[in-house]
Amino acid sequence: MNRDAFRRMAAAIEHLAQNVEHQPPLAELAGLAGLSPAHFSRQFRRHAGLSPKRFLEQLTVERLKERLISGEDLLQAQLESGLSGAGRVHDHFVTLEAVTPGQFRQRGRALAIRYGFHDGPHGPLLIATTERGLCFLAFTGGYGRAHAVEELAGNWPEATLIEDRTAGLAYARQIAGAGGSTPLPLHVRGTNFQVQVWRALLRIPPGSLSTYTDVAQVCGRPRSVRAVANAIGANPIALLIPCHRVIRKSGALGGYRWTLSSKATLIAEEGDRAASSSCNAADGQPRRKLSAS
Repeated sequence: MNRDAFRRMAAAIEHLAQNVEHQPPLAELAGLAGLSPAHFSRQFRRHAGLSPKRFLEQLTVERLKERLISGEDLLQAQLESGLSGAGRVHDHFVTLEAVTPGQFRQRGRALAIRYGFHDGPHGPLLIATTERGLCFLAFTGGYGRAHAVEELAGNWPEATLIEDRTAGLAYARQIAGAGGSTPLPLHVRGTNFQVQVWRALLRIPPGSLSTYTDVAQVCGRPRSVRAVANAIGANPIALLIPCHRVIRKSGALGGYRWTLSSKATLIAEEGDRAASSSCNAADGQPRRKLSAS
């Protein structure tokens, strides 16, 4: 998909995410993209991995609210119940190593970071690595390569940045689902509090959602919701540290460091995958789907 088509689909996804309650029809979305409905549907499926109709079903505000309406601490309940099978797999194959306080103060001094740009399942990515693992992962479709490199430099201000696409190829393949099942080591630079929050995010199973309040409670800081939100916003590893699974208590998607369209796409795709795999063991019938309203 070329850059112009990518931007059209990203704009359509963002329009959907911001107008879920109005249930935009296919013709409206196609018109915004300047395409026929049939052509738009084909391109949308290529970009998002599911049809516009299915995507809208997964993003319906009522669906998100139903998952939160009981007031239950969703993340805590997931942890106490042992998490889902998918959540366990996620925990096992993503490992997080944080720099020491001394290394944090050094701001990456004497550290070589190799980075490159790669095609990902949800658009172009910047992947940066140290000898210890993946240290930065960002979607670049929303704001371009130069901005992503600036963010990388801001995370590791004293490090030496070396453009080297080969260094991240193995990570790119594994993110795309074509690189086997070896662990994905993450090497992050953050305060103790930020790292605590990022570790909590790793425990949210794919297909599940939590709120900023949930994460604050799990971190033992129930009155620090804003600080938790700031730590989530500073997450340096898109997709693998799943900050996209955190939404507002109202059910609204909230913000996202790498464009709202990326967050909406990830939530919809994971929700669709979870719904497709969750069948009743007794009769083999899919669980009830929420209807758009």
